This record gives sequence, C-alpha cells and structure tokens, in this order.
Amino acid sequence: MNVTCPASHHHTVSPQAPFPSAKSRTLMAAIAAGQGREALVRAIRSTPIIDNHAHPLLKRDALGRHPLLSIATEAHGDALHTSKDGLAHYRAVKQLSEILGCDRTWEAVAAAIEQRRQSDYDAWIATCLFGIQCVLVDDGLDGTGEAEPYSHFDKFTSSAAKRIVRIEHVAAPLIEAACTTCNSAKEAYREFGRTFEQSILHAISDPEVVGFKSVICYRTGLAIPRTPNAEQAISAFEGIFEQRRAPGAEAFARVDHPGLNEHLVHFVAGLVKTSHGNKPIQFHTGLGDNDITLTTSSPSHLQAFIEEYPTVPIVLLHSGYPFARETGYLAAMYANVHADIGEVFPFLSRDGQENVVRHILELCPASKILWSTDGHWFPETYFLAVTQMREVFETVLCDYVHKGDLSWAQAIRVVEDLLFHNANRLYNLKLEMHPQASPDLVVRGTTPPSAILQLDDSVQFLRVCWNDMTATPRMRAVPMRRVQSLLQGKEGLSFGITKACLGMTQTGARASGASAVGEWRLHPDLGSLRVGPRVGHATVMADFREQDGSVVPLCPRSALQRAARMAALEGLTFEIGFEVEVVILGVADSGYEPLRGVGHQWCIARAMDHEVVATVIETAIEQLEAAGVFVEMVHAESASGQYEIILPKSTPLEAVDTLLFARDVISCCATARGYKATLHPKPFADDCGTGGHVHMSISSPGGESKDVYEPFYAGILHHLKAIAAFTYSNPASYERVRDGWWAGGTWITWGTQNREAPLRKIDGSHWELKCVDGLANPYLAMSAILLAGLDGVRSQTPLRWSDCTEEPHTLSDEEREQFGVTEKFPASLTEAFAALRKDTTLRGLLGEELVVRYLAVKEIETEFLGTMDSEARRQWLIERY
Repeated sequence: MNVTCPASHHHTVSPQAPFPSAKSRTLMAAIAAGQGREALVRAIRSTPIIDNHAHPLLKRDALGRHPLLSIATEAHGDALHTSKDGLAHYRAVKQLSEILGCDRTWEAVAAAIEQRRQSDYDAWIATCLFGIQCVLVDDGLDGTGEAEPYSHFDKFTSSAAKRIVRIEHVAAPLIEAACTTCNSAKEAYREFGRTFEQSILHAISDPEVVGFKSVICYRTGLAIPRTPNAEQAISAFEGIFEQRRAPGAEAFARVDHPGLNEHLVHFVAGLVKTSHGNKPIQFHTGLGDNDITLTTSSPSHLQAFIEEYPTVPIVLLHSGYPFARETGYLAAMYANVHADIGEVFPFLSRDGQENVVRHILELCPASKILWSTDGHWFPETYFLAVTQMREVFETVLCDYVHKGDLSWAQAIRVVEDLLFHNANRLYNLKLEMHPQASPDLVVRGTTPPSAILQLDDSVQFLRVCWNDMTATPRMRAVPMRRVQSLLQGKEGLSFGITKACLGMTQTGARASGASAVGEWRLHPDLGSLRVGPRVGHATVMADFREQDGSVVPLCPRSALQRAARMAALEGLTFEIGFEVEVVILGVADSGYEPLRGVGHQWCIARAMDHEVVATVIETAIEQLEAAGVFVEMVHAESASGQYEIILPKSTPLEAVDTLLFARDVISCCATARGYKATLHPKPFADDCGTGGHVHMSISSPGGESKDVYEPFYAGILHHLKAIAAFTYSNPASYERVRDGWWAGGTWITWGTQNREAPLRKIDGSHWELKCVDGLANPYLAMSAILLAGLDGVRSQTPLRWSDCTEEPHTLSDEEREQFGVTEKFPASLTEAFAALRKDTTLRGLLGEELVVRYLAVKEIETEFLGTMDSEARRQWLIERY
C-alpha cells in the first residue's frame, strides 16, 4: 500500500568482464543494428517538419460549406463520392478512427470530427499539426475570404508561418484594376506591368515572403517557351480588356490566357534572377483536380525554362505524380531544381506513396528533396499527410539499409534533410530545430546499456513475450545464435505466429472469429530488453504486426501504445508506477498452502526474517537491479506470505513491460526454491486480497492543474464500471471486492488518502487506482484507464463526486448522497461485462474489434471456470497466475 509515488532512479551496472567475448561482440553489433533501426524510427517520428507547401485552414463557420470527403482525394462532383471505394479513403478512415477513438467507418469519423469542431477546435487543430514546426503557406487559393490568414498557424507551431506568393493570384486583381481605370488596352497593359512589377519587388523584399508559386500547370500547361512571346501576351491582354469593358461584364478573376500566363512567370523569374533575395519559385506539377490537362502537367515540359534561369531556385511540387521519375531526373540534373514529395500523402495508396519515394530517390540526391503536406482547408489533411509519410519513410529507408545501400546514420541524415534542413536552407529560414517527442515514441522504452553489456556467452535464449486476452504470459524462446542471424538479415527480428493466439483461453479453447488460418508477425521491441528472468535467458516484450508491418488491432501492447499516443496528441503524458503484491505459498502433495510460523501482518518486521525473503524476495530484487529495474521498497502485506514490491515509475508502456518482467523474475525465484508465487486476488477467504495497484501522475506541462487532472480522474470514475471488465477480469477478482479490507471498497468514489475508495488522491495529479489485480492484462487495463481519463479531459467531465473523507460503507445513504456517492462497483464479472457493453464511448475509444474479441475470450474462460467448485478453481488459478 504505497503512499508515495515511486521515484525514478538511474544506475550504471558494470559489465561482468572487462572485454566482451567474440560471440558477445557479434551479438552487440547485431543489437546495435536493432538500435540503429530504433534510432531511424525515432528520427522519422520526431524530426521537426518544415512543411514547404501548404494552404490556409478554413474559418470555423466555413467548414460546413466544403466537403470533408475531399481530405483524401482531388476528385470533385460525382467522382468525389466514388472516392469512398478507394484505398486512400479506407486508409484515411482507419487512421482517423484510431486517433478519434471511434468506429472504423466514414460516418463515425465524420461525426467524431464534427464533435471535435464543436468542443475544442483549436485543440483538434493542434493535434493534427503535431510534429510540424513551420508552415510555408500559399494563401492564393480561391475562396480565401473563408480562410484564416497564414499567421493563424502560429498558434499551433513553434516557428512562425511564412508566405508563398502565388503569381497568378497577384496578377488577377491588378489586371482588373488596370482594365477598369485606364482608357485603352495599351495604357492598361503598361499600368498593369508597372503595378505587377511593384508587387513582385515588394514581395521579394518582404521578410514574410519566402518564395513564389505558379499554377500555370492548371492554366496553360507547363510547356513554357524558353523566351516569352510578347506579342501573344499583349494580344491576350487586349482580349481581356475588351471583354472586361463590355456591358455587364463580370470582374476579371482568372489569368488563363496563352502567352500572358507564360509572360508572368518569365517576368517573375527575371526579377528573382536580378534580385539579391533569390527566393524560389514553386511550380504545381502533376497531381491535381480535373482542371489540369494531364499530358501537359509533366515537369519535363519545364526543362527549357529551367535552363533559361540557372540561378533561380525552382521547386517541382507534388512529386510530379504520375511523373515522379521525371521530377527526380530534373532535380538531379539541374543545380537549381528541387523535388517536393508532397500531396501524394494522403491521396495515393501506401504502395503508390512508397513507389513515389523510391522513384524520386532512384536518381535524385537527398539534399535536393523537400517534403510538404499540401494541407488545405481541413486540419485532418495535415494529420494524414504526416502520419502516412512516417509510415512510408520507415518502410522505404529501412529497406535501403537492409539492402546495404545506406547505413543507419545515413538514413537518419536523409530524414533530417528531407523534413527540415533542405527547406531551411533553400528558403533561407534560419530556423533552429525544435524537436517534439513523437506521440508514437512517448510510450517507448530505451534499451538499457547494462542489459546489452551483460549479453555474454551465458545468455543462451531470448524470450519473446506477450500477454494474451486472459492475461496469460506467453513466449517463444529463441536461441541467441538465431537472434544474431535474424538481426543481421534482411527480414529482421520477427516471428510468424498464428492469428488464433489472441483468441484462445488458457486451455486452448478458441473464441468466435479466432481462426487457425493466417499468421501475424511477432515483433520484439528491443527497447524492452532485459537480462533474465533466470540465468541463461534475456527477455523482450513484443508487438503483433500484420505482414505489411501495420498494427494488429487486437494486440494488447499496441493498444496501450495507441492509448498513450492519443493522450499525447492531446498534450497529456503520464508517469505510472505499479505495486507488485504477491503471495508466496508452500508446495505440498495436497496442493498449495500458506507459509507457516511467520505471524504475518502488514509491515510486520519478523515477516522480513523468514527464509522466503532471503531466498525469493531479496534474490528477485537483486536480479531486477542487475537488469536495470531498481525497486523502490519492499514490505510485508497483510495476508499470510504476502509481500509488496514497489517498482519505479515510468511511461505507461515501459511501466507495464517492467511489471510483467518483475513478476516473471519473482515467479522464477520462487519456483527455483520450491515455493509458488501467486497473484490470485483472494488466495485465502479470511485474509486480505492481493491487488495490483497502479499509481498515476500527469507529467506533461500543466498536469498539476486541477483543470487538467480533475476531468481526467472524473473520466475514470465515470467509466469505472466498464473499466472493471479489464482491471477485475476474473470471477475470482470479485472475491476481493469487499468493504473494510483496504481494497478500495464497493462504492464508486474518490478521496484524499482514502484507501476505502477505489480512487485515492495522494497529491496533485498523483492518484492511486486500487481496483486492479494481477489477473488483469495490464496493457488492456491501462489502455482502458488512460482512454477513460482522456474522454474526461476531452469532454471536461466535472468531478461531481466530493472528496470522500470517510469510509463510504460506514456512511448513511444521506451522507453518501452529500459526497455524490450514488453508485456501487460491479459485484461480479457479469455486471462488469454488461457495463462495458453499455459504455459505447469507452468501447469506441478502445476499438470495437478489440472489445468484441476480449469479451468473447473472457466469456469462454468464465464459463469454463464456472464448471469447477471453489477449491478446484482456486488451485487452478494459483497454478497459472
């Protein structure tokens, strides 16, 4: 019953020998390769982005006038609706549903986005723009009266936005002004030339403008002649003048005239060439809506223009898709040309995006490539572009490293150049990198150097572990020679495993939908590597992935990573600390029995002198410290042979990984000495139960504010009945739900230092959840807890329960009413399952597929346990947990 949040410790463990063996050096090199991959992934997910081409966001009241469906397509009209059958749309729905915590349908996503617009739109925009440091904004789109100014991005990025001036957008109103104020076409042409030159020169000298852009691709095509045709330009202008002066003519708004369009681009290039600013000119190429003529959108048509202005920086936007190889060729062959690989994210499928990146890199140096979102109108376009870029970069660059074309360090440099350095240099931004911890990595551990150094010849097997729906620890033990081979090979360290593994009970019974057909890949996370739990073994926790590397929605560990990522995108990070309560039992022919001759009680001194402490508890603590897990405290608990070991705090994922490893170490030590360590929540009917309490604090800035932590914990209390399906996940768990036994009691409430409340406030944002035990899958339990709290923050759920200063069960109904204590905790697993089925919000946040599978497995398990009498069930559970 820890009363203070565990503190973090950092110790260095010396290697066991001054020089590692040859085998150890080989293995360390292999693991270094694994670390190289982790470092590359970290760079992809945390390098700050300079978005070198994007557009403004719509004002809040204009959102409904534009189709949300356009976030993943350039199609319009009837073609827009058919886009819902495209791979790009399906992928966008999947990714948005994951971050929004809703069903994986377009209708659910659209409804969830609307809810975010209504509740806190700025917070949602910040979530979508996470990872972008600076946006270069082309604010010349049609309909800009409905859009926010380019400076609106400054609310959400650490560096101020800059402008990209669209050439045709500057020209159109100046042509209108000249035609309506001058008496002749010739005079109007001269006036337009004068004002256009002034505007461009002003933009060249304006520090807020970092470049220009032309959409001539949409107007007259990219086949710009080497020199402009002055006569054709004048003739086109005269036609505009005559048309504009006709009775009833509308104001001129679009420069779409052969000769004149080319003249404008040449004119700007000439001014840039003679200026000292040398600001780049961006050209829309390739991919776009049906206004373009596809055959004239290839950047290859620009070759003569490029050669005419060898000192003018030119950026070919949007990869030139479907002419990506032409884009890469021009950027490679001409010093002044740069290739942008934007807009294909998210408009193409995953394979299409990977091919574009590969085609650009076939010939083009990485120092000539830029990245952009081409985000427009909707913040979701930014989120999808960044998310998909990270996925594709990881696949493509890791493949190049495995083939030997790049080192890990070179691949990291490519990422940093593409996302930040190249744009910073080209647009003369003079920015310093402001890295943000990626929400994908906030939850990841780091490989302990001591664990790597101790992987000498004594380590023969790597345990690749997972925790299934029944909280059964499972693993594959892999000989270290095989680990070396896999780490050094192209396929990497992963293992095929049947898809039925996350649909089975402890006895192998399968739930509906858990097929023996099909296979996932089990991917070890080397960040969780620890030596142990016994001599000759090392342990890693693993994630389930599809064959293409994508996340398996049923994977409990991935579910926690996703929950922490969702919270991080809302600005919430956490420190989590677990208490390991364990009962050490004797082993006899008749079964498991309590320790004798201890006189056990809470914190009693003589309980620490029993031989089991020296042979099991202290040995386990020594092994944990050798593996880099530094125990905070140990003491006797109340039941016979019951001890509590307090683990250090960490991020949610690392805390759960550490918890499972610590339990394995304790179990191994007990078994080796002829004892049995059990997590059974109520091994003795008349003794205190065994919990798995979790301490939580909000570590992100502002987390100690009541305005943040009170809605978070209110969300947990609001969803606590449904959460119980994960935290008290076995019928035996409810044998512990009693009043007066220091287990959190039977009433849903909270109280400062109140151990008879399921949620105990300790100090500030540091609270303890007591209604958790060792039969819960801790990945799923923590996912449900964090997502319930996140829902409280999003919805600003009021903490309607008062600080309960008394033990709730001792109060009268009227007194409990005064504290807001009106509901009881589920009295059985059946009640908890019913609450989870009813709680559609929590189900949506967790993912319907995961919840359905979990309930299906647990119901089979519960039915099986129900066939036993109480003593047989007790022995069966003790044997397995």
